[in-house]
Amino acid sequence: MSKLILLADMLVVWIAAYGAAHWRFGGASLDNQYATLVLATSLIMAGVSSAVYQSFRGGSWLAVLARVKICWFTVSVLLMAWLVFSKTADDYSRVFIASWMGLILLGLLIERSLFMILLRYLSKKGYRTRDVLLVGTGPMSKALSDRVRLSAWSGYRIHQIVDAHELGQVEDLADHYDFDEVWINLAMQDTELIPKVLHALRHSAADIRVVPDMLTYRIINHGITFIMGVPMLDISASSLGGINKIVKLIEDYVLASLILLLISPIMIGIAIAVKVTSPGPVFFKQRRHGWGGEEITVYKFRSMKVHQENDGQVSQATKGDSRITPLGAFLRRTSLDELPQFINVLQGRMSIVGPRPHAVQHNHHYKELIPRYMLRHKMKPGITGWAQVNGLRGETDTLDKMEARVDYDLHYLEHWSLFLDLKIVFFTIFKGFINKNAY
Repeated sequence: MSKLILLADMLVVWIAAYGAAHWRFGGASLDNQYATLVLATSLIMAGVSSAVYQSFRGGSWLAVLARVKICWFTVSVLLMAWLVFSKTADDYSRVFIASWMGLILLGLLIERSLFMILLRYLSKKGYRTRDVLLVGTGPMSKALSDRVRLSAWSGYRIHQIVDAHELGQVEDLADHYDFDEVWINLAMQDTELIPKVLHALRHSAADIRVVPDMLTYRIINHGITFIMGVPMLDISASSLGGINKIVKLIEDYVLASLILLLISPIMIGIAIAVKVTSPGPVFFKQRRHGWGGEEITVYKFRSMKVHQENDGQVSQATKGDSRITPLGAFLRRTSLDELPQFINVLQGRMSIVGPRPHAVQHNHHYKELIPRYMLRHKMKPGITGWAQVNGLRGETDTLDKMEARVDYDLHYLEHWSLFLDLKIVFFTIFKGFINKNAY
């Protein structure tokens, strides 16, 4: 199946190229120069696609389409880099390149969806099915049943669920039924039953898998990592490994550079206004925790009068705070005070999208009160984030508000994708800048 998909990906590149040529040049033919470019791109597509490809049985529909988008984005970046460094960009029509890449993305999404519809049909007809015996009634059992029911295209069918304590029934089922797979899901306190269950399954030729109890703890980007040949279950790990890290880095540098170029006149005007309306520096610098808990310096336009906190404390701004200047109130309400943080992004300290960084003193306070609080630092802090576009912006004067913000941040870490980042940026532009809770 994977080889068939790789061939289909390459075919999509060629079909898209002929479609773009027909639209741009009024004909579907490609001269040798364009044909060479398309051939090279199709080979790049095959290489990238094989790197991000995973079995259709192993993920959700949205996960498959997300990998398609990552594949397309990577190929687009590599193609642009090749044209720039080979100094051949001017040899090709920009309209052709843009329409071609757009058609490739559309074609890949349609292709993968058709494959999944075909697999769903085959599964309903009894082809490619995998009958499963689910042993245990742990926290994940219901989630597994729901996912199998909603993912008919995967081919999995849970034939029966049996309590792990009923070892006689487990052994009887293993002896008399031809299961393709056995999934063992036990609560953390029942893991000592696993050797007994395996003994009861000793006559079965099925693939046996242990489903870890993922719901006892908030697990971030769970998976298996091999270290020195030893498999280890990831309880808390960053999602930005491998190609994801490269995608996120490119996204940050490209967007930050473009945005800084566009807003530089606004930043100069704000800097002059801050200097004229209130004595003190233009920028406010504060130590905050970044990726991995490392302390970083975050820049903002100064929105308060110069003052000294007592005993090194950092007090959150509140409604009607006398420390805030009239200009500062406007800057904070419209988020314009955050604009210098795009410089932090180019420095590699922050990201465009990510959990908002809190003052070091606030982290020391809340990490003792909110479990999993420090998991927010599994990714670079962002100028905007999932919590902010969902209304959790400004003062967090109660523990409940901070817990809600942390929950949104952890949701972002667990579901990160390039599409989610672009969605957050879009929402930030249209509803995230001005907020009544920002003091």
